[in-house]
Amino acid sequence: MAAWLEIDTHDAPRVALIDATLEGLDEAELRTRARTFGAAVGAGNVSRSYCHPYALIGWHSGPIGVDIERVVACPEEFSQATATPAEQASGRWRTDEELISLWSSKEALSKALGDALDYDPRRLESPGGWPRGVCVRWRTAVVPVPDGHCAWVCWRMSEGQPASSRRLSTPRFCIAR
Repeated sequence: MAAWLEIDTHDAPRVALIDATLEGLDEAELRTRARTFGAAVGAGNVSRSYCHPYALIGWHSGPIGVDIERVVACPEEFSQATATPAEQASGRWRTDEELISLWSSKEALSKALGDALDYDPRRLESPGGWPRGVCVRWRTAVVPVPDGHCAWVCWRMSEGQPASSRRLSTPRFCIAR
């Protein structure tokens, strides 16, 4: 069962949040539940992210990446290890919540691009700076998650969609039960 929070059918990915507290799942059980849920959707591309007690699963016809993070106090060095020189100079990413969101956006994008370990966050511009969440065929959105967490989804529009499409696809968000 799923309760949809937003719906738009325009080449949009779907993103589900699993809350382990609703089912009394420990961290290992949450990961198993997320993998099972991801396999059950039958989509070509699935991305998962874990931050107990939550798991985020995204699926789409094209490349997709999701990430969820807990907002925690960041050491001073975190900004230099996460932000590009331009992002550091912008002053936009100063609070702990903003820095964690910056990291999460880059993690979602790097997953969508292929493998998060292949990308240095100090060289990868955050999709959080994309005008209207758009960069050619790529799209991004903040995922609504419980307080104390932040999450992002990044995906590539299908080849059939014109890159200049003015209508933006909105991810379909749900809480998985």
